[in-house]
Amino acid sequence: MSRTIAIGDIHGCGTALERLLEEIQPSKSDVIVGLGDYVDRGMESARVIEILIDLVAKCRFVPLIGNHEIMMFKALQSQQEFDFWFQHGGSTTVASYGGRIQNIPQHHTTFLSHCQRFFETDRYFFVHANYQPDLPLVDQPDQLLFWEHILAYPPPPHYTGKTAIVGHTPQIEGFVRNLDHVRIIDTFCYGDQWLTAHDVHSGEIFQTNNNGEFRKSWLDPPEFYDEDFSESHDNASDF
Repeated sequence: MSRTIAIGDIHGCGTALERLLEEIQPSKSDVIVGLGDYVDRGMESARVIEILIDLVAKCRFVPLIGNHEIMMFKALQSQQEFDFWFQHGGSTTVASYGGRIQNIPQHHTTFLSHCQRFFETDRYFFVHANYQPDLPLVDQPDQLLFWEHILAYPPPPHYTGKTAIVGHTPQIEGFVRNLDHVRIIDTFCYGDQWLTAHDVHSGEIFQTNNNGEFRKSWLDPPEFYDEDFSESHDNASDF
């Protein structure tokens, strides 16, 4: 049977990604959705991109673009943008390419240039960061799709009634956050927590870390917003 599996923010964690794919064993009938932020912060961004390129041949892989890929593309165009990116996680990406941005191979930039803004099925939609509930996905503003954390108040349900699967907002304790109509699956792998793959239909959660450890669980029942939400998730980087 086919599965639809979302993978949260990888951030250069190549060992965790490789082990995760070994555990979920993608097949030709599976849809795997990458939620973006494949690069930066972790030490193996170049390896991550190579693994993801290989994944294209194993399943239907749908890579979304995250704000760190956006910063990386801008960094290729100007020194000012490079300096900004370098200070917000790009330094480790450059190091993974041997210390020179010129070493990034063409097939890596080609892969990243084909990343999508969003993906949706009949019951779910997938975006990197956030969304405006009354707008079609095609009309969502960049600031929300790529940059806006879900901190102070989770967004209301989307007008389509579909459940949102998002990354970008680090869950610093390493667990998926289920807010009923929104599931946040960036589980802070680069911060010594876990990389998550989530089968959206079955509720299965597969997690690996940079030590190659693996754990499997199931989606918790939905919780609802409380005043501690932003306080408990506000220790991670703004980017």
